[in-house]
Amino acid sequence: MAFFNNLIKKFTNDKTKDTDTAKVSSKGSAQPYYGTIIPDPNFDASRDAAALQKAIDTKGVDENGITEILARRSNAQRQEIKAAYERDTGKNLLKTLTSSLKSHYEEVVLALLMTPAQYDAHELRNAMKGLGTNEKVLCEILGTRSNQEIRQIKTAFKEAYGKELEHDIKGDTSGHFQTILLALCKATRSEDRDMDDGLAKSDAKALFEAGEKKIGTVSSVFIDVLTSRSEAQLCKIFKQYEKISTQGFNNAVEHELHGDTEECLMTLVKAAWNKPAYFAERLHLAMKGIGANCKNLTRILVSRSEIDLLKIIQEYKRMYGQTLQEALQAETKGDYQKILLLICGTQ
Repeated sequence: MAFFNNLIKKFTNDKTKDTDTAKVSSKGSAQPYYGTIIPDPNFDASRDAAALQKAIDTKGVDENGITEILARRSNAQRQEIKAAYERDTGKNLLKTLTSSLKSHYEEVVLALLMTPAQYDAHELRNAMKGLGTNEKVLCEILGTRSNQEIRQIKTAFKEAYGKELEHDIKGDTSGHFQTILLALCKATRSEDRDMDDGLAKSDAKALFEAGEKKIGTVSSVFIDVLTSRSEAQLCKIFKQYEKISTQGFNNAVEHELHGDTEECLMTLVKAAWNKPAYFAERLHLAMKGIGANCKNLTRILVSRSEIDLLKIIQEYKRMYGQTLQEALQAETKGDYQKILLLICGTQ
């Protein structure tokens, strides 16, 4: 569990300096902005829609023209482009691009044209569709989104597929893993930034007694605490746990829980300590071994591009000794590589 130990060290000794990576907020406020994509200040939806139509009509399709528009516009601007395209041509932009593009490049373009909630709903649906379930994707999305984001995902899921998200989760998962996902779907997890020392101590004690101190594990205690406490409060709990345990909370989770339950709860732990580092690790794993997991690369880069991708890029360099862009250049190619690098802010 070297990753977890590195996160503890990072969290307590070397917090990321926000001023190193922050851009001006896309909304013009004083709030720092850690996305890599910012709105085009000279935006014209109808002009972009016409340029996309020209790129699509070009013999062989002008992928470069499509990339230059979609990867340099904010998600809100892309939604306006979709509306302008349908208004001006009478055609659906997503359907037109689906028939014109292919492979992983097509997946990125379509992802960029969905709203964040629609894209997350789409990825959750794909993770549960057909034979087998992609549990890691379920953990990644539901374990890292805010309450508001989860509520928006549930609405988008119902609109797109005619069923509640919980319905599909119940049909494709079971046991403690299902319990965790359904708890997260309630979107009632505390988001209070204030930390309660007394509660942290009692939670740490309850976790210790439900795991290390007991023969057999009371999984419900782990699930209840990790799915209800805020990320800031969880960090306080983990520190309190270190004071009463010889092996630390990360090892407790590893030894006491197994399989998908361990995977999902460790997602919550890692995201609480350092969410950008969690996504950096996911990106690294997507490019480790023979062939890149392009679906994971696409989902993470697109979904974090207007949230914290600058921080993820910084964490990737710290954790793996090379830039994320260098890794992408080594593991991807062609138009797919170019659009990913542009999403990462590479000019």
